[in-house]
Amino acid sequence: MIRMTAKPRIAIVGGGIGGLAAAAFLHRAGLDSTVYEQTPQLKEVGAGLVVAPNAARLLRRLGVLDTLAARAVRLETGWEFRRWQDGTVLSAEELATKCERLYGEHTYTAHRADLLDAVAQAVPEAAIRLDKRCLRIDTGAGPDAGPVTLSFADGETVTADVVVGADGIHSMVRAALTAPAPAVYSGLSAFRALVPAEQAPPFARRPAQTLWLGPGHHLVHYPVSNGTLVNLVAFAPAGGYTTESWTATATVAEFLAEFEGWDRRLTDLITAAGTPGRWALLDRAPLTSWGSGPVTLLGDAAHPMFPFFAQGAAQAIEDAATLAHCLSQELGGEAGASGPADLSAALRRYEMLRIPRTTRLQQISHARAHVNHLPDGPEQRARDAGFTAVDPLEANAWIYAHDPEADPAGAPHAGNAPDAGR
Repeated sequence: MIRMTAKPRIAIVGGGIGGLAAAAFLHRAGLDSTVYEQTPQLKEVGAGLVVAPNAARLLRRLGVLDTLAARAVRLETGWEFRRWQDGTVLSAEELATKCERLYGEHTYTAHRADLLDAVAQAVPEAAIRLDKRCLRIDTGAGPDAGPVTLSFADGETVTADVVVGADGIHSMVRAALTAPAPAVYSGLSAFRALVPAEQAPPFARRPAQTLWLGPGHHLVHYPVSNGTLVNLVAFAPAGGYTTESWTATATVAEFLAEFEGWDRRLTDLITAAGTPGRWALLDRAPLTSWGSGPVTLLGDAAHPMFPFFAQGAAQAIEDAATLAHCLSQELGGEAGASGPADLSAALRRYEMLRIPRTTRLQQISHARAHVNHLPDGPEQRARDAGFTAVDPLEANAWIYAHDPEADPAGAPHAGNAPDAGR
């Protein structure tokens, strides 16, 4: 049992969206932390993402939503499902006023780098240390042995009372906590690209999140960067492709080959894609435990998920808010009334609150691939007809209404709605 009578030294390994959000929420709660990021500068690779109401609500509390909104696109239409062959609209949701009416916030699309920059504004500059690649963590003789030692590639060592592994899908911190478990080949790969708006057809420049569904494939597009770029992300059979890296690339010809025979407007959009990225979707079973003693995980290090519900970044931000809430509660008046704070108990409470929710999102995101990629036929026609029978914005209230500060354990859910895309 690790107890504290003063403010703990909190080390966050990883300076991506989740790591910076953790530092921001801890700072907001009056707790100091240090972010150790291995790259020489804060940056996000990749392209666009969706900032749904559950994430927007938390960004507003950090005081950075207006900054992000100035660089992002506020969606007017979402879940616009189109048929692969001719672009027939199967269903669409009006988001312009409905999101705010239901959840008090809008839905935005943004470049990942713009979200990272916005969150960084809520973190004291002195709390971020760059070019710090963590090689090893030492928790001592047992899970409750005391402070953790972190060793970095430049030879520096630091000690911390709490360590948060926010170091992504290939997390070094997770590897130090759990036995190695190889990822399972999913059979899918993803393409991503950014198209300058002036090169994109008008239908792709609208403030809309559009999903094209076809046999074995689907493609999502929406504008980002204040409408100056159109983000594409597409999913296709991987064949023998197994590279899981945000920096791996493909060619436009490879991208086009996967969507041969699709609506000409869509292939015209792909043609303008420049140098697409490509990565394999590797499957990882949800973890039943995220930590031990003074160490825990956050974001993709804890719960990597397929992007079919557009909740990866949002769940990392929720993790960050919950972590800060649990630590501040333990270190605040409640802890003071019963003696020194028990940090490991606070971390286990954070995990207890978060694991059921993120596990469910991992599972339903995984299951969505089959539904999106149905071959033409009776099952596909039944799926398409079912789109108009469900209001995805209301059916997914369990995702979008959740407030990890007001209701950390989460509200009951109302079932599953069609894929929100990414």
